[in-house]
Amino acid sequence: MTKHILLNAFAMNTLTHQSPGLWRHPRDRSTEFNRLPIWLELAKLLEQGLFDGIFLADVLGPYDVYGGNARAAVASGAQLPTNDPLLLVPAMAAVTTHLGFGVTVSLSYEPPYTMARRFSTLDHLTDGRIGWNIVTSYLDSAARAMGQARQRGHDDRYAVAEDYMTAIYKLWEQSWEEGAVLADRARGVYADPDRVHVIRHMSEFLTMEGLHLSQPSPQRTPVLYQAGSSPAGQSFAARHAECVFVSGPSAAVIGPRVAKLRQALVSAGRRADSVKVFSLATAIVAPTGAEARDRLDEYRSFVDPIGALTLMGGWMGVDYAAYDLDQKIRFIDNDAGRAAMENFTRGDPTREWTVREVAAHVAIGGAGPVFTGSPAEVAAQMALWMEQTDVDGFNLAYAVLPETFADIVSLLVPELQARGLYKTRYAEGSLREKLFAQGPRLTPPHPAAAQRGPVSDSVARPVASAPVLV
Repeated sequence: MTKHILLNAFAMNTLTHQSPGLWRHPRDRSTEFNRLPIWLELAKLLEQGLFDGIFLADVLGPYDVYGGNARAAVASGAQLPTNDPLLLVPAMAAVTTHLGFGVTVSLSYEPPYTMARRFSTLDHLTDGRIGWNIVTSYLDSAARAMGQARQRGHDDRYAVAEDYMTAIYKLWEQSWEEGAVLADRARGVYADPDRVHVIRHMSEFLTMEGLHLSQPSPQRTPVLYQAGSSPAGQSFAARHAECVFVSGPSAAVIGPRVAKLRQALVSAGRRADSVKVFSLATAIVAPTGAEARDRLDEYRSFVDPIGALTLMGGWMGVDYAAYDLDQKIRFIDNDAGRAAMENFTRGDPTREWTVREVAAHVAIGGAGPVFTGSPAEVAAQMALWMEQTDVDGFNLAYAVLPETFADIVSLLVPELQARGLYKTRYAEGSLREKLFAQGPRLTPPHPAAAQRGPVSDSVARPVASAPVLV
């Protein structure tokens, strides 16, 4: 049976996500990012196109590597200003029934106790359609804003993340037993205190004692996304992720990265196909190939090159203001995004990139490919990319909001369906059930499932009935 392509819309609660300068386009509505109507329209549009979800990115600091300050980010609007992505989710969920929500939230600066409650709340409010893109913050600007001198070292961040996940799994999976919620009106007992447990976690990085404030949600643990492609990131993903986001300019970069991930999954005791891999891409589609290419040329005329270099600097940890535009990019080992650096240095041995070339490439849709053409041409390009890389689908960035997604829904989706490459209706159930055709809860050998079991400390002994006050 032909594998169906999975699609997420890749967006961010900001003015400029992956296409710097395009907010100036006369048909673009990105300046409306701080009001609900554009997000509600987008959610309904994506559900009309049977998108699996919307994947919301986030950062906790400004991109201030370029020129050594945030002036370029402020002037260009390169992911600044940026609002909280989680606050969009309940509103978008209220106008949809099936659309999933994968949201980037850094674990670097928030205790697992409050993080667990926030995602449990969203899982309840979305009827089990929430996912968490687990990230460790990579910008020194965020660390300074949070009272630290600088971010942790790259691999140290993943050591903290491992411990963090153990603690948060205990809250989601262990604190409330199945059947703890009774809602017994006759006895006046909502939940059985003997089945609600205090979680204690003490380690080098975390100290926590408390019961989870939220009762079990439809999925308990949200669907877990992860986007790191460094060796440490892939090792983390192999243990924890259900969906992995990869980005790179060519199949020659992405294919080996996916193959390494599949092998890492097997080494971790999981099936090689147990994770859904989404590749960053942008689709510029029009009724004819010529129209699509004209549209791409039009989009490129609005590109902000300084905005592109600002984003590049943040992703790679390199100040490109000090580089000649025709200078070749070489690998520099630092604590920013390792995969972002490798995309344009070590990823494809047949290609050397200049600063100018990388800036031009990332200016429309970021580091991924730009599939351009008629519906038939773009569908063929996507199918070939999947064949060459073994990914399961795409996180589709936009050039012009919401035009890029509207064209995909009206033109590309019917073509993919006609080729048997895309679903014609949603499956029922939670986001996890839709993606994996299994139950709503994580199952062994995932480490979250291993946290389930008896806990010695309950809140108190069960009560027979509530007292009557007179």
